[in-house]
Amino acid sequence: MENKKLYRIEQGKKVCGVCGGIAEYFNIDPTVVRVGWAVVSVFMHVGILAYIVCALVMPVKNELM
Repeated sequence: MENKKLYRIEQGKKVCGVCGGIAEYFNIDPTVVRVGWAVVSVFMHVGILAYIVCALVMPVKNELM
């Protein structure tokens, strides 16, 4: 079993790289994660706060990894 870790990405990021990092972790298209996060933000009103928390807590993925 591979040892996967959740990181923010630097290359291809739109705001802070949180959605791109989540998409990379689950091996899916980042656009799907971004649209899902936008829907959650609009209808549940917790998406923006969750994004800020993730941007502060998640480490940045180094290019060497």
